[in-house]
Amino acid sequence: MVVLTGARQVGKTSLLRRLLPTHTFVTLDLPADAALAEDDPLTFLQRFPPPLLVDEVQYAPGLFRHVKVDVDVHRRERGRFVLTGSQKLQLMGGVSESLAGRVAVLELEPLSFGEIHAALPTITVEQVLLRGGYPELYDDPTLAAGDYYRDYLATYLERDVRSLLNVGSLRDFERFVRACALRSAQLLNKAELARDVGVSAPTANQWLGVLSASNQVFLLEPWFANGTRSVVKSPKLYFGDAGFMAWLLGIRTEDELLRSPYVGAVWETFVCAELRKRQAAQQGGVALHFWRDRGREADFLIPRGGRFELMEAKSTRSPTERDAAALTAVADALGAKRVVTKRILCRSDASYPVGGAVVAGPTDPWFDGDEP
Repeated sequence: MVVLTGARQVGKTSLLRRLLPTHTFVTLDLPADAALAEDDPLTFLQRFPPPLLVDEVQYAPGLFRHVKVDVDVHRRERGRFVLTGSQKLQLMGGVSESLAGRVAVLELEPLSFGEIHAALPTITVEQVLLRGGYPELYDDPTLAAGDYYRDYLATYLERDVRSLLNVGSLRDFERFVRACALRSAQLLNKAELARDVGVSAPTANQWLGVLSASNQVFLLEPWFANGTRSVVKSPKLYFGDAGFMAWLLGIRTEDELLRSPYVGAVWETFVCAELRKRQAAQQGGVALHFWRDRGREADFLIPRGGRFELMEAKSTRSPTERDAAALTAVADALGAKRVVTKRILCRSDASYPVGGAVVAGPTDPWFDGDEP
């Protein structure tokens, strides 16, 4: 069987209903169906027979044991059950307890720039930075991104956060979300984050776990293969969607974006998300890191069997030799012969060398699958 997870509104249900038109569909967003699935799973499965697509299945954890029995009886019939949910903590708890060894777990990300550009060839990367990757924003071009994200945040707080946490004040959690947006593309300092929001360190750690489990933030781990003390070993915090991040920062127009002191962080957040989507689509998993010591840094490092690809995200249209020198310094620290590519991902219209075997260029060829 298959479980599909992902952030709220990334298109899980729409995708599966298009791919699996012959499956019976039921959503446990409806309280009556959720109650039946939880309290009387046998009757639920008789009313909604396989092949079955169940949306928001985390609302009925009692259903998992009965699904397990059916899967074991029909072991050779693959795809009898396809389950989805946007609350990964609850969902994966039921999956790991009852369905271990019987399920493939897939994760759906928001739309990539390549997907958006294929449908809307005239769209610019700046427009996607502001609008983000949620499908509804492109299905309905008249929908204002600000209105969408305002409703998205309210729904996320009321439905996901309330069910996962005993939060005394959703307003405090909203402030925490905005504080994370301010720190996207920075080293994570949990103590500072907790202090600025006015909550305890354990509370901040718990809230960060909820944001990560619901695909709103992502922690990028550093790459280190030895015990050197000079290499940074704390993760970096990234927001999951650059458009949502920009809205939380109060950025509404392209002019505001390009003039904002946060433009570099928004761009780096966008590049991080695109790299993760590309790796997940092509390799079925994400192997992405960063590298930093006391004086040198590469925003992104991809290990390739003992060799490395190094990348730097720069929001400018014209990176300089100084930017190239930073990547070259990291390559020297890792061992120049072990570094296969050095790229600066920027907003330029074409690729060009900037010195030290470093190539600067647009995101499009890189993310559309052309290898450097």
